[in-house]
Amino acid sequence: MKLIELHILQSFPVSCLNRDDVGAPKTATFGGATRARISSQCLKRAIRELAQEASPKLFAGNRSRLIITPLADALKLNGVIDPLATDVAKQVGDYLATADEAAAKKGELKVKTLMFLSPGETAALGKELAEIVKKDPKAKIEKAIAKACKSAALKDAADIAIFGRMVASDHSLTLEGAGMFSHALSTHKADNDLDFFAAVDDLQSQDEAGAGMTGTLEFTSATYYRYSALNLNLLQKHLAALSLDERKTVVKTFIEAAIQAVPGARKNSMNANTLPCYVIGLVKDKGQPLQLINAFEKAVASKTGIADTSIALMKAHHEQLKKTWGIKPTVDVAIPDIGLDAFCKELVAHVI
Repeated sequence: MKLIELHILQSFPVSCLNRDDVGAPKTATFGGATRARISSQCLKRAIRELAQEASPKLFAGNRSRLIITPLADALKLNGVIDPLATDVAKQVGDYLATADEAAAKKGELKVKTLMFLSPGETAALGKELAEIVKKDPKAKIEKAIAKACKSAALKDAADIAIFGRMVASDHSLTLEGAGMFSHALSTHKADNDLDFFAAVDDLQSQDEAGAGMTGTLEFTSATYYRYSALNLNLLQKHLAALSLDERKTVVKTFIEAAIQAVPGARKNSMNANTLPCYVIGLVKDKGQPLQLINAFEKAVASKTGIADTSIALMKAHHEQLKKTWGIKPTVDVAIPDIGLDAFCKELVAHVI
């Protein structure tokens, strides 16, 4: 397995980047200490959104329950008129992700589970199925659905290639994502705090005392370690329809997004946007993906700053692993030792 790995340390101030079911910042226990946590799902969403903004033509996938209407529109563009276009789109939606009958009774065209499709796949479905149903409106289309999706060849769906897709009804459309992600954990013990707030009623008489409303919010602040990686062999397989230069653009976009993306929760009331304080980037020609989280199995405690101590511990742990286990990365670079552009150039040069 040829890998690109990113080991990222980043400090966030007062924030609630990822909430649990009661609205509190997520936590986990590691090394016997409570740590602040950001789930990998939350991080992946932020990375995908930033990648789509940077390279919209290559990262064009949409994960949605609202796939029926776009499919119907694609059929109409290929000469299938309503009500047949909508009926066929409903069949496709039901096959891929099970039609939501409860929503249909309310006049909403939805499926029960989220389906990850790119515009290219939707267009290919419209074209392929239109040719079939125009000849025979009652034709069976299940086999044609998978064939049409595959004909699109993920030319505009690097996000599906990286983050993966699960299709329970047709495993030939399931894709194992080339990306690997950890839950971000604080390098130190971190407790949630309470913020008491009061809101003023602007139209309340000055003679009346008291706030218009009061409440509490939970927040935390922490230095997190997080890990992201790309299986370059699997990515090449998924994106075989792209040129080498296009795959390099995909990888560069992913690296930049993985490093810079910040979850958007409470971005206005607790703007916690920062950039990482240290990033190790590796290229491995073989071996397995390895986190450096055990550098922080003993929770960091420092009077001179958590980030600096965390950086020193991560670098020492990294060197120890290389020496003990004979790990020999082809590329071993770090930010801020070099800038982001040079960092990406070093890693992307090894894309296959």
